[in-house]
Amino acid sequence: MADSDEDAPASGRSGFDAVHKWAATIAAVAALAFSLYNFTELQRKPEIDLSLPHFMRIGMEDDNVQFFVQPTVSARIRTQDVEVIRDAHFDLTGTGALASSKRPVFYWRELGAWNFDAEASWLSYQWSADPAPFIVSQDKPQQPIFLFQADGWNFRAGRYEGKLRLTRTGSRSPLTKAFCIVLSERAAKEIRDGEPSRGIYFFRNDLPRFAASKDRSGCYVRETD
Repeated sequence: MADSDEDAPASGRSGFDAVHKWAATIAAVAALAFSLYNFTELQRKPEIDLSLPHFMRIGMEDDNVQFFVQPTVSARIRTQDVEVIRDAHFDLTGTGALASSKRPVFYWRELGAWNFDAEASWLSYQWSADPAPFIVSQDKPQQPIFLFQADGWNFRAGRYEGKLRLTRTGSRSPLTKAFCIVLSERAAKEIRDGEPSRGIYFFRNDLPRFAASKDRSGCYVRETD
């Protein structure tokens, strides 16, 4: 019996050492798997999201229509690679009675910034950069203020279908977001007859009073309509 009692502690230590070795092995394997997963994720191409704002601003400069658009361009996952936005395009097409009218040809004129004068309660725009490629990563989301301009064109009342398209480097497909704008007779006249040097008009796509409207729900509509 004495021999049996002396062997028990040694047997217990042996079992503990075996469990400890297995636990250490499992932990090492898990750490390796996690490292491989992280490495694989970092090698992936960035997954880029394009979101439109609730505000869109429209202005006139002489006989030229201007759209001021500030989307959010962001990456959903962290990767070692970055996305390069090469160019920006803005399209607008009239629907219904406007379908046969002249289509505006917009070009990316520049990037800008908004300045708010609290004393005058006035929002003004100024140039900030020329149109050029920009980088997007998870650590560096972008909210550029694009100025798109169509020369020699003006609005008529009605509904317009639009599209913002950002092209990327390489062979990757462009980022695209569709939207709609509804101009009332009042809003169209306000833009046409407004002061060109000060006329910037706000449109929103989330106004509660139009939520139940079949024609205007989800579309950018003049705030004063």
